[in-house]
Amino acid sequence: MKNLPLLALAAALSLGGCVPLVIGAGGAAAVGASQERGLEQAVDDNQIAFEINRKLLAEDSSLYRGVSTQVQKGRVLLTGSVPKPEDRITVTRVVWTIGGVREVINELRVGEKGGFSQSVSDTTISTKLRTRLTADRNVSGINYSIETVNGTVYLMGTALNQAELDRVIAHARDISGVRNVVSYVEVKRSAN
Repeated sequence: MKNLPLLALAAALSLGGCVPLVIGAGGAAAVGASQERGLEQAVDDNQIAFEINRKLLAEDSSLYRGVSTQVQKGRVLLTGSVPKPEDRITVTRVVWTIGGVREVINELRVGEKGGFSQSVSDTTISTKLRTRLTADRNVSGINYSIETVNGTVYLMGTALNQAELDRVIAHARDISGVRNVVSYVEVKRSAN
């Protein structure tokens, strides 16, 4: 296990060699080491996310701009919006071509994005929820990914138990502007 930091750096360097990417991958690796999924899985997930973005950009820049991805243990959650119904299928097809993907959850909406004010509201919701999870000593907030689209909060990650997940969902529902909470969180074990 001594070579894991070296492995993370090598993976980051193999992703293209640009400095921001290396720094981002290094930071993500440090976070991954603290998460329930572990460092190796975090590096794999970051590589999958990078490949999704690379392939979507090569396929169609409007798909790249409209799609957000969260990757946890090879599970890919797609959120955002695409111009046409067939674009949902195209994005899903592209994601399945990437090694290591074990599930694709397509929550893409067809049509225009909500605009600048909706984007600000969504970012505010995600930031408030992240702050609440960080401050809650009964929640391991680092194990959760949060994406908010048009007032819908999408959660991914690993909950230590159902009670923790219930707290996370309650925090999300308590934030002004949240219309819905959708959880794709896996529960590690039941509460004792």
